[in-house]
Amino acid sequence: MDKYAFIDVRNADATTSELCGFYIDWGKLHKHLIERWGCKQAFYYTGIEQGNDEETKEFDALSRLDSSVARTKPMQIYKIPDRKISVVCNKCGESVVDTIDMGYKRKGNCDVDLTIDLLENAKSETEMYLFTGDGDFAPLVRKAIERGVSKVHIVSSDKVIMRAGIPNRRLSTKIKALFKEFRGKVDLVDIDSLRDRIKKDII
Repeated sequence: MDKYAFIDVRNADATTSELCGFYIDWGKLHKHLIERWGCKQAFYYTGIEQGNDEETKEFDALSRLDSSVARTKPMQIYKIPDRKISVVCNKCGESVVDTIDMGYKRKGNCDVDLTIDLLENAKSETEMYLFTGDGDFAPLVRKAIERGVSKVHIVSSDKVIMRAGIPNRRLSTKIKALFKEFRGKVDLVDIDSLRDRIKKDII
């Protein structure tokens, strides 16, 4: 049975760094995918910020391996709209509008590339590892199962942390619904369970 891995790099990176407390060494991950999980090929999708030489070298090295496909795009940076909130003074009762700077977001959208590659390899008796918790990929997982893929492993985390009173999670409810809909064919692999094998050594 052929096995393939499809890695939404930004989503996987945010999951481990924000929820699990470590950064991924992509070279170590690739070694794990090929040697431990027996993947025939691993596909990586990411936007790279201009001037990030370390990340550029990392994915260039991966792209030279026969067992790897690294699809990279220039990272786009855009402003998240500021948020306005109304605050009522406890003493005078007057309402004051305050503006919260929501900062900037970086995005290198490779969703279409991932979709095309996965569907091209979605054949009968194949097994897939999909590194993402993004609900936008739920229809893609459903289509892969319809095409005869034996199993799709979602590699993410179901962990939830509170940030400023708001729950922060990476695993979409749309993805979680697939575990019940396709019981035995779609499951969750906790990315934190791979920590010791794929963690980047910070010097």
